[in-house]
Amino acid sequence: MSLLVRFAPSPTGLLHVGNARTAMLNHLFAHKEGARFLLRIDDTDTERSKPEFEAAIIADLDWLGIGHDLFARQILRADSHRAACEVLKARGRLYPCYETALELERKRRRQVADGQPPVYDRAALALNPGQRARLEAQGRLPHWRFQLSHRQVVWRDFVRGDVAIDTATLSDPVLIREDGRFLYTLPSVADDVEFAVTQIIRGEDHVTNTAVQIEIFEALEAPVPHFAHFPLLVGAGGEALSKRLGSLSLKLLREEEGIEALALACYLAKTGTSDPIELKDSLDSLAREFSFEKIGRAPAHFDPVELVHLNARLLHALPYDSVAPRLSEMDIGGDRAFWDAVKPNLTRMSDATDLWRIVQGPVVPIIEDAGLTARAAQLLPPEPWNEELWPAWTKAVAERTGTKGRALFHPLRLALTGREQGPELKKLLPIIGRAKALARLNGETA
Repeated sequence: MSLLVRFAPSPTGLLHVGNARTAMLNHLFAHKEGARFLLRIDDTDTERSKPEFEAAIIADLDWLGIGHDLFARQILRADSHRAACEVLKARGRLYPCYETALELERKRRRQVADGQPPVYDRAALALNPGQRARLEAQGRLPHWRFQLSHRQVVWRDFVRGDVAIDTATLSDPVLIREDGRFLYTLPSVADDVEFAVTQIIRGEDHVTNTAVQIEIFEALEAPVPHFAHFPLLVGAGGEALSKRLGSLSLKLLREEEGIEALALACYLAKTGTSDPIELKDSLDSLAREFSFEKIGRAPAHFDPVELVHLNARLLHALPYDSVAPRLSEMDIGGDRAFWDAVKPNLTRMSDATDLWRIVQGPVVPIIEDAGLTARAAQLLPPEPWNEELWPAWTKAVAERTGTKGRALFHPLRLALTGREQGPELKKLLPIIGRAKALARLNGETA
């Protein structure tokens, strides 16, 4: 059997880390098992779906390294959804209901007041054709519910193990609104059937939906996919992320937080698993290590601080050749020597722009010990310079002035860079060059 997974985001907003984790786990499974990957845009919510969000989702996935083999938009598949609807009606599993939203709410309140579960009472099933005709003559349009079997729906979940849900505890779900528009469930199942999706990998908030969807698959006499439901992401302290997702969009992480794609991929692939969160060299490596058995049952904690640290470790390990084009785009010179000097100090790639200013100038020197920096300027040797300059020069300054330790190195750093800390000066000073170094030691902006 040809394996097929799907990622089905709604284009109603920017892709956030929770969605991206779902996409990543689907991608890793597909890559490891040789499955195809369907990107399906669930855009049936015509009021909230926007083409710019669809474009942003595709761009974010591409940035993250997640491609797709098949692509579909649900809005263009209405004929298939209607065909599935007619099959369910013909088999007696879809039935019309005429209660208004206010009437349904009153029923729910009475049930709760009586200590009963707020489950739809199937009153519409008792209506005869004449009663339905009278209601429609009054101007009422029906919404359509799927009649659940009221039995235990059981499946073997790749993450949760054996799962059983009694659909008698659930309301018959509304699949079609009064205006004829489909809700999420029917188009989702109909498309899964038509594309022959074999594995559905998603968050555990869909577990109850799965019981309903399995019954719809069966009512359509279609193969039921295998399911995997993983725990959702929560904040570092266990708090829900739902109210903060606007600040955790991939667009913001990429453009404002400076997170590298591979750092985020590693974080999303490993968080909530038994593996340590650590850098890998590619998504191929992450896929080779992927296993449902490694995914824990506890909520996965998303810690932005941990992600930033992972991002820094990634930058520290990047060779010059891999970043040279980006440095050029950022108008940063200095070539390999500059990158090797500054990369241990980077948290984000944009930090390189700030550190390039130390080399290019102008730098306003901070003169903490004028006597020391003046003597250091006199002892500054001629070029050419290499990394041996710094230890030799500071040793000479120490011998002539009797200064050592912080009293020696701190004033020199402040004068040469205008900063309290930064890259190793043995690597940076040859790039700054003698003319600028001499001027700064003498208190001149250069």
